[in-house]
Amino acid sequence: MQTNALPHYDAGDNPTNCCPRFDPTGWDDQELHFENKKFVRATTRSDNYAPIDMAPVFERVFGAIETAAALDYDDIIVLSRDLSPTEAEHYFAVSKDVPGQQMATLSGDYLTKVFEGPYEDAPKWAEHLNAAVADHHKTVTKTYFFYTTCPKCAATYGKNYVVAVAETAGAPTRH
Repeated sequence: MQTNALPHYDAGDNPTNCCPRFDPTGWDDQELHFENKKFVRATTRSDNYAPIDMAPVFERVFGAIETAAALDYDDIIVLSRDLSPTEAEHYFAVSKDVPGQQMATLSGDYLTKVFEGPYEDAPKWAEHLNAAVADHHKTVTKTYFFYTTCPKCAATYGKNYVVAVAETAGAPTRH
């Protein structure tokens, strides 16, 4: 995959007018390479890893991104990871700087794995991700999750796809 490119995400398939329906085709076992890829970084509060204020934070950030015309519908991903039992961070891919938001860039190699099921399976998914990364002769340095739909939309669609994204270290396997 090209530098800073992501697999296709069809944001137009959105019957709920909330989260687009996620098609996992092309997302599993993808090697991504980011070089100063732009993101808006935001944090949310949690109670023993359960999100408390995710909805209003995501609404605020997506609103700012849309106002700045920084959302590229061909380049959608939100990388989330727990920092502690009480805090999580989220990286929203953007095409340019977003005024009033904390900007960040990510660089490195990443490997993806697609899972389907309830959010509480995330620890199990992380184990499978670690094994997949080891199969590529690399190690995981950070684990993110791309929660492709909110719980309400997942219930509507009957599927809860989550993309685990491992930042990796080790010998590159790009061809």
